[in-house]
Amino acid sequence: MPLLLTGRGFRQDLEQAGALALYVPLEGGSETRLLRRLRATGYKAHLTSARGLGDPETYLFELHGVRPPHLGHQSVGRTAAVGEVQRIQPQLGPLLEGNAPVLLWLLEGQVLSAAERGSLVALCQREPRLKIVVEMGGARALRWQPLRELTA
Repeated sequence: MPLLLTGRGFRQDLEQAGALALYVPLEGGSETRLLRRLRATGYKAHLTSARGLGDPETYLFELHGVRPPHLGHQSVGRTAAVGEVQRIQPQLGPLLEGNAPVLLWLLEGQVLSAAERGSLVALCQREPRLKIVVEMGGARALRWQPLRELTA
């Protein structure tokens, strides 16, 4: 298992493709080792879920608004039934400061549509320091492929 010892092949494929779809054994452990190896080589990593990602570019790079969930009967005062918009900071804003490469690790990537996966690939092409790993589900053995192959 040389891959689990160094992670060099995974890192080279990630740097070449920009975004990878990752299939991991359900018992876990191998993805944590890969993440630790990437951090050891200088990557700043951000781990988050793909659920509720919405527009990836806005969520990751821009100041955006989020409304609280509708909780049934509410007063029709100033904020009506939808509530006030809360301003949320971009998720990758602080990580993009400096020159270090940035890794976005998305869990539960099987919920992403083809358009969302395509926009993640486009983000990696526009921002060369950004690398994205999307966990797409379980497999018997650890394997990965470029995310652009799943969007076609």
